[in-house]
Formats: sequence, C-alpha cells, structure tokens
Amino acid sequence: MTQVSSAPVKPKRPRPQVMRLTDAAAQRITELTQRADSEIVGLRVGVKNGGCAGQSYTVEYAHDVRPTDEVVEDKGVKILVDPKAVLFLLGTEMDYKADKMQAQFVFNNPNQISACGCGESVELRPAKIDG
Repeated sequence: MTQVSSAPVKPKRPRPQVMRLTDAAAQRITELTQRADSEIVGLRVGVKNGGCAGQSYTVEYAHDVRPTDEVVEDKGVKILVDPKAVLFLLGTEMDYKADKMQAQFVFNNPNQISACGCGESVELRPAKIDG
C-alpha cells in the first residue's frame, strides 16, 4: 500500500525578469539582428573578469539558445543572459547611447558598486534576493 503525501504543494514563485531594455537598445538590437551576416537569435550578454575595476560587460551575437541561457524577451527582441552573470545583472536596464564620439550599449545596473575612469570596467556585487 502506498501513501500519498497530504502536504500542500507550494506554488512556484514567479521569476523576476533579469534585464529590461530601453526603446533605443531594442531598436539597435533589431538593427544588428537584421544586418548580421548569418542568422542570429539575439544578443548574448554576460560579465567577465578583468579590467582595472575587476569586471566588464560582454555583448556578442547569439546564434543559438543554450539550455542554460536565461532568455529575456523585451520589446520584440531577445537577450540571452549567461547563467553565471544572472545575479550580477538582476534589475539591470540595458540602454543604447550614441553621440559624436562613440556609440555603445550602456548598462544601468543597481548591482554596480563602481567603475573605472575609462568606463571599460566595473565592480559588481551579486544581487540580494528576498526569500
């Protein structure tokens, strides 16, 4: 005779969206996707160690979705977040800025503690998760 547990099943808590995009970032990602030499599914975003402040953001074309990617779909485009970077990027807004001197993606990240003077590297801390 088998016993069935009568313990209530906890409903799954909704997962927060790791990142959001500004309209400018979504438009630029759409342009890059359409201009790419080969088919891409979106941009892969991550964090790597290095630079004078300790870490830097990475952005590259994503040709496929890996099983471990955190998929963010916002404003009609797809961002694939490296699983090792999720806690460092949680709550980040990705923007795109262009002026006479440069054009680049900008990360407005609540987990960023500091940045180097040249703007190429940052110091990040993992996001604090409630519960």
